[in-house]
Parts: sequence; structure tokens; C-alpha cells
Amino acid sequence: MLEDRPPYPPFTLETALQKVQAAEDAWNTRDPQRVALGYTPDSTWRNRDTFVSGREEIVAFLTRKWQLELDYALRKNLWGFHDNRIAVRFQYEWHDTGGQWWRSYGNELWEFDEHGLMRRREASINDAAITEAERRIHGPRPADTYESDFPLR
Repeated sequence: MLEDRPPYPPFTLETALQKVQAAEDAWNTRDPQRVALGYTPDSTWRNRDTFVSGREEIVAFLTRKWQLELDYALRKNLWGFHDNRIAVRFQYEWHDTGGQWWRSYGNELWEFDEHGLMRRREASINDAAITEAERRIHGPRPADTYESDFPLR
């Protein structure tokens, strides 16, 4: 059974923006099974220093991630696109089990198959400790702020 996840490459500005927002929305559910469905069954990842292959490993990775990164909330912005590739920058906030808040900054490179599923994801991420008062990401993005940029700091 073929799986499709529109929009499909080659991407236009409109469809690349749709793809980025769909990814943000899925990740903000913090549901590893739902997120994994956006990737090919044999998708390969580099996430920081971790390498992941296939949906089962994606689900296991995300399950561990969200057990440690509590109250995770994410924002993604399109950085560039060409044919079947999209580059994004992102920020997310979370706290650890000790109550320390973090803002994680990163860039991702995505490659999609003809069915709109991501077959490759490379993520570079750095974490900065923040106070709870410095938080600016509180849950999923309201629809009226889609495509809004976010500050670097």
C-alpha cells in the first residue's frame, strides 16, 4: 500500500510553507506514532549526535526525547527549498525533570520522496538555559501566526 503525504515535490513557496507548518503541527502533538507517519518506512536521520533509521527507531527516539524534554513546544520557519528538499530553522522550549527551562535552536535539512514522505532528516541543535520568565513559546502556534518569523535570541 502506497502512503501519500501531500504536498508533493517539487515544492513551490506555498507548498514548502505548508510542509513546514504540517511538520511543526505534528511534532507539537508529542505523539511519536503520528510524527513517524510523515517519514518513509526506511527514513534516515541524524539528530545531534544520534543516528536513526526507520519508523520503529523514530518512534523509540521520540518516545525517549519527550520523556526527558517536558512541555515541549516548537516553532519552525522555512529557510529555503529546491525541488524535493527543504531547509528549516527552528526553536523549541522545554524543561527537564529538575525544572530547568531550555530553548533549543537548530537547523534541519529535509529530503522527500515522490509521495511527500520525508526520507532523510539532518538536524543540528544547540541548547541554551533560560528562565521560565524568558519563555516565549507556549504550546502550539496559533493559526493567525503561521509563517511569522521568530527572533534569533
